[in-house]
Amino acid sequence: MTTVVEQFTTKIPYWNPYIVPVDLATASQEQKEALKITPSNMKVSEYVLVLAHDPETLAVRSPLFNEVMYGKDGLGRAERELAALGASIYNGCVYCTAVHSSRYISLSKRPEVVDEIFASGIDAELDENASALFDLSVKLSKAPPEIPEGSIGDLRAMGYSDLEIFDLILSAAMFGWANRLMHSLGEPLMSKP
Repeated sequence: MTTVVEQFTTKIPYWNPYIVPVDLATASQEQKEALKITPSNMKVSEYVLVLAHDPETLAVRSPLFNEVMYGKDGLGRAERELAALGASIYNGCVYCTAVHSSRYISLSKRPEVVDEIFASGIDAELDENASALFDLSVKLSKAPPEIPEGSIGDLRAMGYSDLEIFDLILSAAMFGWANRLMHSLGEPLMSKP
């Protein structure tokens, strides 16, 4: 029996879908077209193969995901990963937390940030810059209308442009949505069943 991963880790678990993924060998032409633009321009994951059951939506989702997480302008890649990590920690998505914590470490070379987040969760005590980004992404995931007045102004005062702030909001929002899809469509396992 394969065990569900229940604690946060940087080791990316296997994501076990509840719905049988689309088989590339028997995929419709519309599904194949939608699958040409994978979220990270890498291999097609089980998750994306499940999303391919709705190729019209996937064809719109993948380019949006790519631009939000891999866009060349605005917020840096590491900071986008930190925003996705904040949302994923708040939402309890073990799979996404593993992906984004490992990418954040790879890009930022700051494993101590992830160690503190794993130790303290949404109450992590980080340096001013990381804290501003992480805390806002958590607050956006919790209840967007309740973001404290001045949060955006605080980021501007720290030197963030409106485009960078917009990218932070998009990254957190993307994973507020993606975490819920992952929870509904499958579960993280320690190994493939």
